[in-house]
Amino acid sequence: MPKLKTKSGTKKRFKVTGSGKIMAGPAGKRHGMIKRTPKQIRQKRGLSVMSEPDQKIVRKYMPYAR
Repeated sequence: MPKLKTKSGTKKRFKVTGSGKIMAGPAGKRHGMIKRTPKQIRQKRGLSVMSEPDQKIVRKYMPYAR
């Protein structure tokens, strides 16, 4: 059987924790920071654990994660 490839965009945007949960950066932080309030920018720092339904979708693009 041939190996499955991971989607390139998924590699760049998501991380998998040791326990198998998927971490993602916040939405709305790619560009246009001048429009955002300083509070919004602070709160969007770092990564957060995705919800279960969203994790299922991302797992399809990462066949060998976990």
